[in-house]
Amino acid sequence: MAIEDPVSSAVVPEPVHEMPDLATAVKGFPVREGEKAWTVKEVREIADGLTAEIGRLRVELAEADAELSALLRYSGDGAGDDQADSGSSALEREQELTLVNNTRDLLEQNLHALHRVGAPGFGACESCGSAIGKARLQAFPRATLCVTCKAKQERR
Repeated sequence: MAIEDPVSSAVVPEPVHEMPDLATAVKGFPVREGEKAWTVKEVREIADGLTAEIGRLRVELAEADAELSALLRYSGDGAGDDQADSGSSALEREQELTLVNNTRDLLEQNLHALHRVGAPGFGACESCGSAIGKARLQAFPRATLCVTCKAKQERR
């Protein structure tokens, strides 16, 4: 059963280890030439890693949100501060806001990756449909593009 993630308002899919048809699904996951077929254990390891990363990011995001709220709440205190103090405070708020936004983006990427794990087409490039490659997904489970498509994207 999918639930809504309160931090990002995204829908979180049910964990892969609870999906009863995973053993059947892995047979259809694409692999690159020369790679062995996906196993249930390999897919579960990726899902477990993503789940752990999502939990870590939620905690980090909650802490960063709290710190940013405190910075914004007390930004008007010390009205007698000089320009250097005001500039330093503004820089600190901007850095914290950037951290929060980056963490939210990373959380979204991980949620998207977890949604793909166990779903039809897991391991396929979202651009060309070719296999992304087991080693690439095991090292970087958020990968949505094969190496060729990623290189094309980065050249643009």
